[in-house]
Amino acid sequence: MNRRDTIIALIALASAAASRPSWAQQQGRVWRVGFLSPTSASVNPQYTGAFLQGMRELGYVEGKNLVVEWRFADGKLERLAGLAAELVQLKVDVIVAQASSAIGAAQKATTTIPIVMATTGDPLGSGFVKSLARPEGNITGISDVATTLSTKRLGLLKELLPKLQRVAMLWNKDDLGMSLRYDASAKAAAAMGVDVQAVGVREPDDFNEAFAVMDREPPDAILMVSDSLTVLNRKRVFDYAAMHRLPAIYEYDPLVREGGLMSYGPDLRESFERAGSMVDRILKGAKPADLPFEQPTRYLFVLNLKTAKSIGLEIPPTVLALADEVVE
Repeated sequence: MNRRDTIIALIALASAAASRPSWAQQQGRVWRVGFLSPTSASVNPQYTGAFLQGMRELGYVEGKNLVVEWRFADGKLERLAGLAAELVQLKVDVIVAQASSAIGAAQKATTTIPIVMATTGDPLGSGFVKSLARPEGNITGISDVATTLSTKRLGLLKELLPKLQRVAMLWNKDDLGMSLRYDASAKAAAAMGVDVQAVGVREPDDFNEAFAVMDREPPDAILMVSDSLTVLNRKRVFDYAAMHRLPAIYEYDPLVREGGLMSYGPDLRESFERAGSMVDRILKGAKPADLPFEQPTRYLFVLNLKTAKSIGLEIPPTVLALADEVVE
């Protein structure tokens, strides 16, 4: 290569470097990530821990090259809009949103800051994105398949109770994402020949009426759709199910470890770790619009034998053999 060609090549390399800074050039930067949740910090802290662990494995250490702006609504969904606005004012690099209520608040607060959904049911049906393969806007993340999961949960109830005829479904009617999950569950129940007793709630006081409906027409079992409202009132559901000796199935395993009978759903620790991986890709230059939604790869069926014993329920060996974890 002659001197003239060498100079041209060096100019081209310099121009490329100036127009597209490399990741190595940014390694001294401190990244700021917002975390928005409708629950409280004390609810399932292992998931926030899983998110941080996922980030650590990719080289991000809180207090060193990572600042996480934690924002929890403590079950007061009306606070989410203000908390989302705070994150936007702080000019965070990415917002991680937990549950559809937080995702909706973040979406209304910004159209430019990337948003990663850590958990949600149906981002397409909820109107958050136009396509799961190419989200197009500033949102991507982890989503599950509500219809498939609903069929599996009801199938497990049917395995447990072969004579199952009526299942009470408890969900938050004010949450579109949870209403879509309820619809999927109701359709799955109808396909299995099981009647659905719809007991939707909008606020904590509505649980009393929901229980009164079940008192008037006792179901054979309960399926609780999990969102911030139902999770924050979970112990009331546990107590009602125990008092009336009703089998109940939940969406996530922490509810079983706290006293629920059984659950089937994605391993949320994996989901939050993978949310950290998506944040990493965005910080390295990927656009949410080009990152397809991902589905969980690990699903857990968890049983609580102590709860089963307390309501006089014997778990069939066929059901016990399916369990990924048994709480005793």
